[in-house]
Amino acid sequence: MTRETSADGGRAAGVLDGARRQFDRWSQTYDRSWLNELVFFPGIRFCLEQILTWQAARTTARFDALDVGCGTGTFLMELSRLEWAGRLAGLDYSPEMVRRAGERAASSGLGERVQFTTGDAESPPFADGSFDVLTCANSFHHYPNQAAVVAAFRRVLRPGGLLVIVDGFRDNVVGWVIFDLAVATAERNVHHASWSEMRRHCEAAGFSDIRQQKRNVLAPLLITTARA
Repeated sequence: MTRETSADGGRAAGVLDGARRQFDRWSQTYDRSWLNELVFFPGIRFCLEQILTWQAARTTARFDALDVGCGTGTFLMELSRLEWAGRLAGLDYSPEMVRRAGERAASSGLGERVQFTTGDAESPPFADGSFDVLTCANSFHHYPNQAAVVAAFRRVLRPGGLLVIVDGFRDNVVGWVIFDLAVATAERNVHHASWSEMRRHCEAAGFSDIRQQKRNVLAPLLITTARA
């Protein structure tokens, strides 16, 4: 989170604090949520698909990956099954989600392989060019300064690195009702970026080879991939 003194900065801080409290409460039941089958698991599958396609075209076997908005760590534990996966890190603004993710990793024997950190997507606590892959599935709508977040994603990726963002697709009637009405009413202070907004964020951050697709019908998702 940027330390701004303006009204916008104060509002952003309030939005993030509200989201943190929400997800701290949700951490204990998150893995049993009905949203898993409808949104979360499809998001994980789409991220894995994009990584496998990207990896198939590379000459370097190993890659390091960061999952932003990692929740309880389900995606990274799936990613650890890939033989090419090197350093795996998860970042989440909710300390309780991070604690739960660490417990799950430890109980699965992955405590040293997968590391989880509490932090803000706008200022991830990692050095420039730390990762080859950065994924962000189903959390982007919670970030109040989305352009700055995408710029931060670019900073921590190595040249040629892969960005994958999965979030609600709100550019048709079904998506508009689900994400702009239902989700926005239930969660408050969220914004699902449109197809064109997401593309502009990636272009402004300096990404290339930006590709987008809509997946799913009942809970449509927007998948945006780009290269650093």
